[in-house]
Amino acid sequence: MPRIQLLDQRLANQIAAGEVVERPASVVKELLENSLDSKASRIDIDVEEGGVRLIRVRDNGGGIPAEDLPLALSRHATSKISCLEDLEGVTSLGFRGEALASISSVSRLRMVSNAGTGAEEGWSAASEGRDMVAGVQPAAHPPGTTVEMRDLFFNTPARRKFLKTEKTEFNHLQEVVKRQALSRYDVGFQLTHNQRVAHQLRACISQTDRERRVASLCGPAFMEQAVYLENEAAGFKLWGWVGLPTFSRSQADLQYFFVNRRVVRDKLVTHAVRQAYRDVLYHGRHPAYVLYLELDPSLVDVNVHPTKHEVRFRDGRTVHDFLFRTLHRTLAEQRPGDSLDPSAAPGISGSPESAPRMVSTAPERVFATQQSLAWRSGDRSPSPAKVGEQLAAYSQLHPPVGDVVDNNDADVPPLGYALAQLHGIYILAENVHGLVLVDMHAAHERITYEQMKLARDGEGIQTQPLLVPQALAVSNREADCAESHAHELAALGFHIERASEESLLIRQVPVALQGSHIEQLVRDVLSDLLEHGSSDRVVAHMDEILSTMACHGSVRANRRLTIPEMNALLRDMEETERSGQCNHGRPTWTQLAIADLDKLFLRGR
Repeated sequence: MPRIQLLDQRLANQIAAGEVVERPASVVKELLENSLDSKASRIDIDVEEGGVRLIRVRDNGGGIPAEDLPLALSRHATSKISCLEDLEGVTSLGFRGEALASISSVSRLRMVSNAGTGAEEGWSAASEGRDMVAGVQPAAHPPGTTVEMRDLFFNTPARRKFLKTEKTEFNHLQEVVKRQALSRYDVGFQLTHNQRVAHQLRACISQTDRERRVASLCGPAFMEQAVYLENEAAGFKLWGWVGLPTFSRSQADLQYFFVNRRVVRDKLVTHAVRQAYRDVLYHGRHPAYVLYLELDPSLVDVNVHPTKHEVRFRDGRTVHDFLFRTLHRTLAEQRPGDSLDPSAAPGISGSPESAPRMVSTAPERVFATQQSLAWRSGDRSPSPAKVGEQLAAYSQLHPPVGDVVDNNDADVPPLGYALAQLHGIYILAENVHGLVLVDMHAAHERITYEQMKLARDGEGIQTQPLLVPQALAVSNREADCAESHAHELAALGFHIERASEESLLIRQVPVALQGSHIEQLVRDVLSDLLEHGSSDRVVAHMDEILSTMACHGSVRANRRLTIPEMNALLRDMEETERSGQCNHGRPTWTQLAIADLDKLFLRGR
């Protein structure tokens, strides 16, 4: 082995740049963070050839004094922290003082800044892959800073070979700008690529402006299918937009989460969101969201990743529970009427009153409402036999006789009133917007499932002692976890004792899980407790069983329903949580507006 020696300063800078500067998008990220930290209200980004040839970021922030310019291009020089106490409560995006030094070590960098309050006199400094900064010179510049980077990796050709095509690199760069634009609505952004404007975003003043920016960056379809939420508790505040389960993605490409305005990718956050969507998302699909978490900076450590993409919460379990409860409640509270607002419903144009509507007579409403109330107040654990009893009770109701009359829109429920049944599968109903199509099996399956969950939660988890305790070999860490989380495991229906350093005894299990693979389930629960501080695997497993029971206990296809039976089902859908999706995540109903029907038949053309 050669003798140990100090690295050359230039080589050390280039090695450090490997952590900070991965591609042109990394350069833009660091420069944008510096501009935002300088309290800029407008940032212009000009790039050429995907950012490899040129990246120029111009802002109107506070600027840098002439005497500080050489330090700005030095490693570990920053104005954002000065002691350990500052690091424990960082509020700025940057704080390490490595970005400009790392960028300058692998490119030709020039920085011009003016810290004045109106004068056009500024100062410039430059560096070209060297460890020394060229002299500071006067330069004309308005208040603010411009950082210009040219020829990325010109002195490290091996790294330049790993860059992708111009289009790919620009897509990565554009994604970075999008994330920063979503993090700061009070700042205007303009992105230009090869002298063509790609994004021009004005600073947002109102909530409408914010929604317009989100729609322009994430697509109008997301905003049409998103729900705004805002919740504050225990020192945490969560707000933003979550996509409805019907607006799911094939990949996790529309998920933006910000902690104190810093964009992060955190496993704890992802797990909490996945739990909240578990009951309503179709398998293999991913939710879409733009969410903002605000908390005391001292409760989160941002210095855990070289590129600052990850954070560590001081009390991860509390944060996880807060995120899960907020999102779970928001998704559960969505009813059919919430997505049928005449002013916001997608695909609806023109005045709703302009289209003729025919709804059922008042006596039918009374029968349907009475039957719906009887259904909801009855036994919440239906079985196939009880479903037959329900339908037998429905059959005592007869369709009303008489003409169909117009009614006030305010009296029409969100899903309207049933008109007919199609092929024994779908219910056709009419509401103020047009035609409603309902998959009766999927809808009844969700209603039955929610009723069974309510019954389980009301009675608590029933447990059953094992005649012969089951031994489980685990690691020492898992055994410690089981011992320290004995109370949480008992709440899940498990009585687990520690037999030795690496052995557990399972003495009691939930009744509903008898016959299941208990050993693997306990291992998965312990894994979740170690990773996230909580676990929903037991409840999820029980929900799967209840879901199967609900599927078999729901009205099947080709079962002919009377009009009152259909209306009773519609009323229950309006009252049931998550009724927009069945237990497997499939949609239970859809709306065809009058305007959509007019387009089909070319009316008004």
